[in-house]
Amino acid sequence: MNKRFFHHLGAYLLILKEGISRPENLRMYWKETVRQMYDIGIGSLVIVALISVFIGAVTAVQFSYQLSGTLIPRYYIGYIVRDITIIELAPTITCLVLAGKVGSNIAAEIGGMRQKEHIDAMTVMGLNTANYLIMPKLIAALVMIPMLVTVSAFVGVIGGYLASVPTGIITDDEYVRGTRSFFKEFNVFMMLVKAVVFAFILTTVSSYQGYTVKGGSIELGKASTNAVVYSDILILLFDYIIAVVLTG
Repeated sequence: MNKRFFHHLGAYLLILKEGISRPENLRMYWKETVRQMYDIGIGSLVIVALISVFIGAVTAVQFSYQLSGTLIPRYYIGYIVRDITIIELAPTITCLVLAGKVGSNIAAEIGGMRQKEHIDAMTVMGLNTANYLIMPKLIAALVMIPMLVTVSAFVGVIGGYLASVPTGIITDDEYVRGTRSFFKEFNVFMMLVKAVVFAFILTTVSSYQGYTVKGGSIELGKASTNAVVYSDILILLFDYIIAVVLTG
């Protein structure tokens, strides 16, 4: 088990080293990066926004339930929705979802090229395939995923508003007061750090799974599944590590 782990870890680091080396043709890489930015950013915007609305709404409803019969002011609902969305739900839930959508797509795309011998053909032509296939995806993810997480946090706060104000749980003034109370800019920094780290994880892990796939369609399906599973596990692990480091 340990031997297999270190084998994959070493292979991952070697491919990552090739993947982040100096690009050979900036114009070609730029076009691919823009395409990836569109696929990752615009292609994921609807699902991220939809999930974020319900994240904020459920948080508001659940916290309102917890406040029943207590002396805690009701405007704390807005405060809790804002902070829990920014610190935890927006970066973590969004990236877990993107690991399933974007990560599996990356693994399937690169794995399909490996099976059809497109990667071998590009290697024969003298192209650094790991660099060309991984770097544009990594740059696009590092740019677009923090933007998606920021949108998720904003929409999550709106979702909390929609679930608490129109339904009469609290008034508009109370919710706005809560969202403006006890704000710490460091929480936004923590959110962006998580977004960048999670983007790096889900992109590189998925690229590795696709780049090293061997066999037929069954193996490609396993590689796509492994990309999602391993990315999710690492995202949760680093979520804990970042929380300990930045709040300790």
